[in-house]
Amino acid sequence: MVRKIALGMTMALAMALAAPVAMAQQKQHVSYNTPATQTTYTQQHVIDVGDIPGHQARLFEIRRIYGDDAPMINGSKLKEQWTRGMSDYIDNNGPALIYNVWILENGDKFFVRTSLVAQSSGDGKLTNMTSGVITGGTGSLARIRGIISSHGPSEPKAAINANQTDIDYWME
Repeated sequence: MVRKIALGMTMALAMALAAPVAMAQQKQHVSYNTPATQTTYTQQHVIDVGDIPGHQARLFEIRRIYGDDAPMINGSKLKEQWTRGMSDYIDNNGPALIYNVWILENGDKFFVRTSLVAQSSGDGKLTNMTSGVITGGTGSLARIRGIISSHGPSEPKAAINANQTDIDYWME
């Protein structure tokens, strides 16, 4: 009887110790929309390349601020997102390389590098699609890893940008 109780306690302890590891590696999915009203272009620098009409290299920075209905990441609300990138567009068609910093209400951050493809929809408007990886984080997000994708409309000259974002993340 004592052996059965000891064996049961040993198994319960082993399961209790293994549970945080299993939970820590469980994938989480977050999906949300960011309307243009929550998005501000803080900087844009455009240079005409000069080889063909409409070819421009652009550096830009975007800030997104989230309110009370902000998505949750690892138990904390998303507060803001900074996007910094470099685009190489011909008439709003082409690639961009993007670096993002997501900041949570508790001050923790995570970092993302994405690639973007833009397709012109005419009159200075475009549709963009991004895909990338979470490269690291701070605080409780120091071990975060994952994949992020987004898509949405944009008008760079009018400083308008909105998107639908999907994040799949886990803690290593």
